Amino acid sequence: MKRNIIQRGITMVLLTAGSISAFGQVEDPVQWSISSKKIDAKKYELIITATIEQGWHLYSTKLPEGGPLPTSFNFADSKDYKLVEGVKELTKPKTEHDDIFNLDLSFFEGEAQFGQIVDLAGDEASINLTVEYQACYADKCIYLEKDLSHKLGKNGSVVLAGEEVQPEKTTTATLAPTNDESAKKSSSSLWVFFFVSFAAGLAGLLTPCVFPMIPMTVSFFMGKQGNRMNAILNAIVFGVSIIVIYTSLGLLVSLFNLGPDFTTTLTTHWITNLVFFLLFIAFAASFFGLFEIVLPGSVANKTDSKADKGGFAGSFFMALTTVIVSLSCVGPIVGALLVEAASGLGAKPIVGMFGFSLAFSIPFTLFAIFPSWLNSLPRSGGWMNSVKVVLGFIVLAFSLKFLLTIDQSYNLNFLSRDIYLAIWIAIFTLLGLYLLGKIKFKFDSDLQHVGVLRLFLAIASFTFVVYLIPGMFGAPLKAISGLIPPQSSQKFSLNQNSQAVMPTVNDNTNLSLCDQPKYADIFKLPYNLKGYFDYNQALECARKLGKPIFVDFVGHTCANCKDMEARVWSDPRVLERLNSSYIIVALYVDDRTELPESEWVTSTRDGKVKKTIGKKNSDFQATRFNVNGQPYYVLLGTNEQMLTEPMGYNTNVDEFVAFLDKGVEEFKKSTTVK
Repeated sequence: MKRNIIQRGITMVLLTAGSISAFGQVEDPVQWSISSKKIDAKKYELIITATIEQGWHLYSTKLPEGGPLPTSFNFADSKDYKLVEGVKELTKPKTEHDDIFNLDLSFFEGEAQFGQIVDLAGDEASINLTVEYQACYADKCIYLEKDLSHKLGKNGSVVLAGEEVQPEKTTTATLAPTNDESAKKSSSSLWVFFFVSFAAGLAGLLTPCVFPMIPMTVSFFMGKQGNRMNAILNAIVFGVSIIVIYTSLGLLVSLFNLGPDFTTTLTTHWITNLVFFLLFIAFAASFFGLFEIVLPGSVANKTDSKADKGGFAGSFFMALTTVIVSLSCVGPIVGALLVEAASGLGAKPIVGMFGFSLAFSIPFTLFAIFPSWLNSLPRSGGWMNSVKVVLGFIVLAFSLKFLLTIDQSYNLNFLSRDIYLAIWIAIFTLLGLYLLGKIKFKFDSDLQHVGVLRLFLAIASFTFVVYLIPGMFGAPLKAISGLIPPQSSQKFSLNQNSQAVMPTVNDNTNLSLCDQPKYADIFKLPYNLKGYFDYNQALECARKLGKPIFVDFVGHTCANCKDMEARVWSDPRVLERLNSSYIIVALYVDDRTELPESEWVTSTRDGKVKKTIGKKNSDFQATRFNVNGQPYYVLLGTNEQMLTEPMGYNTNVDEFVAFLDKGVEEFKKSTTVK
């Protein structure tokens, strides 16, 4: 989900300050309970309720391939009952786009309910099941499984269908952190979106459809009213009406969303994305002067005629006329905001449209209150068409995002990363040339000289092009990774190695591992780092070579783990230290590869036999370090003692380097004492 918009500094300060308590217990932020409804004589509906601690979220049972671990329910086989169909989500999940997985992910916050129909063979039955789930917080994810049970029939706790259900708790929740970082993050995200929308509203004012209307509209109010105060009041009504009209669009998106279905359709379905792509192409062509998009004149004429009546009603219809006329220019801006807002659900569409309309309406109101300011307002001219053309280039570049969604959602693989970047490079190069006057469109005035603003914008455009070029050869381009195809779709490279320009370790400084790593056919470390994927094998090699161990508790579906590798591990200082100073062991806690029976372990925590690589590593983390969140980095000496406090998610490279250096320093001290 989009969870990397802001830095998690507050979280990391709290985790660091409270490391003893935070790392001193296994977390489980989800409480589970089961109740049941009787449908008929022998048929019941189990209602499984998950109560989720504030700040955490639980993933849906239905997630796309390549994403996090979905919630799953595994019922024990029994002759006493049979399951009718599968588990259904009774609570509608939220859906957001996650930039790291580059997928739309569904999840629950607060509470989630799941339903399962059970048909009894006799009069009663004991239902036993195991729920496997991934719960995530701003700085980490944890992988858990819980055993649940419930009795149905004579001795069961059952109510008739339609009666109120009082859940019977079947598990005891462990201590979970009490914090409001998620609320802060959500609030911050809304504020960011508000300011983006506000800036979009200011940009919309500069379009040829809107800018000339400012003096015309203000003059309308000043001429129609008997005194200045009435003009000011009507202008305020006019401005408020614009806000109400645009914000109502956002309200409609929220009201008719009805959960994730609308968002999924809007953001992933090929029909809607193709429509938006073609619509944005049409707008771009119009802005370049190929044709003019004109809304039905009858609509504007009717509202304009009602505006002539004057009074507050006239002010409202004047605002409606302004909105209708302006849509031919600001349509792409409003559309882009609504598409982005819809992916956030909740109040985001309302906040976006409010920010846009607030910026859009302010000039009309201010110029009505201070009409003398109109004298300093720039006159309409060729510069306005330049604004329109620049907007056309931006709309053209943005249109590819809809095409990319179709490509990725349906695994078509026709829009690779290098092709996408090549198109963007061409677009923004042409934009820079246009700003310098090297390209001229149909309605452009002659450019006698390049102004300072145009020069700065041209420099910004060419700078962006220079930034994009390394991406053609595999550079990560982290600043815009959420807007472009993933690196896995890269088709062209100067070398066959897809990591040709990615940071890699210096093989000359790499000491050979003691032996062939187990599971090397399944796992691979990033950036050509060498290491192990089995703790005992890594420990044996560390003792042989006299080096400390870097233990990386990681998950295939851990978004923050991938973020750490991309933003922290890629730093040359980190790579050099990991490569030369440590024996690395990456322990995947969510891998489902079956182990041979000789490698099964029985947990001392819950008494269960761990039969997969992931469950074995997860149990090792929880049992040994009393922690179950990822990413989680532990530095150990050859005596298996911790060299310094472990570290979780922290994208501060300097702190991570200091963490590695402290481990080496403490390891040297321990070996010197011996």
